[in-house]
Amino acid sequence: MSLYIEARMRADLDDLWARTQEPDRHQRWDLRFTEIDYLPRQEGEPQHFRYATRVLPFLAIAGTGVSAGEKRRPDGTRTSALRFSSEHPLSLLEEGSGYWRYVPAPDGDGIRFLTGYDYRPRWGGFGKAVDRVLFRPLMGWATAWSFDRLRLWLERDITPERALGNAVAEATARVLCVVAAVLLAPVTAIAAAALMLFLPPLPTTPAARRCLRTPPERARAPRAPRLLTTLDTAEERRS
Repeated sequence: MSLYIEARMRADLDDLWARTQEPDRHQRWDLRFTEIDYLPRQEGEPQHFRYATRVLPFLAIAGTGVSAGEKRRPDGTRTSALRFSSEHPLSLLEEGSGYWRYVPAPDGDGIRFLTGYDYRPRWGGFGKAVDRVLFRPLMGWATAWSFDRLRLWLERDITPERALGNAVAEATARVLCVVAAVLLAPVTAIAAAALMLFLPPLPTTPAARRCLRTPPERARAPRAPRLLTTLDTAEERRS
């Protein structure tokens, strides 16, 4: 998988599972989605869903996907796999797949919540260039930022809405500090900008930098879970 994000959540596993698997809770903390809705399904079939991301007040880019969850394994871990696609002509993302893993820490100190996913961009060579330079880094950042937002909800009971407000307020304060430096002491403006850029975020503000963005050595080149193969087989039978 080309994108990898991992966060340590000091939370109950069932609570983490619920806030990531239930659409009404998932869409609250995940910056990548505005709406997530489950579609009707027959017994024994994987769960199909519809998602949408509002990029402008009058424009939402939608797609569909299919997911399956393996709640219990002998080693205590859980896995959720999905495939997704979008037929919207403005969606750079054409189709992709990924997984979430929930791994209780050996020392009992929380849960390693991690994801790996990849996708194929559309628009040919132009789309690949835009994806490599802009879209893929943005997706990685948004996923990591959202994971830390979820962590704050679980560990500190800071709701996703409040966490977003904290982030906006802190970003505004940092920008105002730089503006003040430019107006009052232009010589120190560069130093002030560097300080505001590298100063650690407040503990109540989500930050992508708190998440791992590459697999640890023990998990280099992680393989996609077998659950993705299950989705492939189910989709073939359905078609």
